[in-house]
Parts: sequence; structure tokens; C-alpha cells
Amino acid sequence: MKRVWQHKNGEVQAFTKRYGVHMLVYYELYTDMTEAIRREKQLKKWNRAWKIELIEQENPEWRDLWLELSA
Repeated sequence: MKRVWQHKNGEVQAFTKRYGVHMLVYYELYTDMTEAIRREKQLKKWNRAWKIELIEQENPEWRDLWLELSA
């Protein structure tokens, strides 16, 4: 939750701040940090079309999922 909030508020010097991305449209939950990092690195290597397909399978309306997480 903290990490998502930081990204949404531009507190992380990363892609989200550089490109003004403030919506959370996809996420995966992991109990193991090593697995989460492995998956993040895997997804970063994917091309844009694959990432869009992954998002649209789970969230075809591209809703901001932050609202669901923070409720």
C-alpha cells in the first residue's frame, strides 16, 4: 500500500514520476519479496503489447485499482 501511494504521489524517482503515470491498472500480490522482484523483472522485459494484453485480461475497463486496494 505504501509503495503504491508513493508512486501515485510522485515520491518515487522512477517511470511513474517521469511519465506522469498515476493510475494503478494491474498488480500482483506476493508474500515473498524475492518472487515479487523476479516477476517485476520478468514483466519489464515484456513488450508493450504483451503488457497491455495482461492488463486487459484482468481489468478491461482500465479502472484505477488503487481505489479498491485503499478501501
